[in-house]
Amino acid sequence: MTIKVLILGASGQIARHAVQMLGERKDVEQTLLVRDPKKLTSTEPSNAKIAIGDVMDKTLLPQLMEGQDVVYANLAGNVDKQTAHILAVMKAKSVKRLIFVNSLGVYDEVPGKFGEWNRNEIGQYLPPYRVSADLIEASDTDYTILRAAWLQDEDEVDYQITNRNEPFKGTEVSRKSVAALVTELVMSPSLLVRANVGVNKPNTDGDKPAFIE
Repeated sequence: MTIKVLILGASGQIARHAVQMLGERKDVEQTLLVRDPKKLTSTEPSNAKIAIGDVMDKTLLPQLMEGQDVVYANLAGNVDKQTAHILAVMKAKSVKRLIFVNSLGVYDEVPGKFGEWNRNEIGQYLPPYRVSADLIEASDTDYTILRAAWLQDEDEVDYQITNRNEPFKGTEVSRKSVAALVTELVMSPSLLVRANVGVNKPNTDGDKPAFIE
């Protein structure tokens, strides 16, 4: 059986890893939505087709959503408005499975000095991400929300997860690790359904991520 996955924000750094990982699967068909074709790497795998446009496009998104099994969203900016639109189109097209990358700190769940540092650094940007998570949790989708730690570019897959109501662990995680988890979720649709989890690299506790000076 072929799994059809629509990737929103497919030129993002996490998504690029996921696209390549899913490109190794013969039983996957990918549709990549990107706003800026200049951000394409020209190394997109053969099981991926590309659509140029905006996730808020009221004509394009329903067309791309038709017949999809999984939606993976890796977005930034007005994620609250984007989320509302995605959920409405998914409902209209009877698509249930949603994987959505969010951010640590939306529930003030990051403890200690790192939590204080994180609030000071990105707290002002988090309200739309909290609204996004609330909208998804209130929907009837089979969602998985991934609240990723501070992202770095190590060539490694090493992560652990914390649940919705647990204190966040660690300070950082590689983009490749988040992509590996996304890939696992695409390939195992019943995994972490209606779950909202933090994602971090084990043993990276500290006052801030080690790669930040």
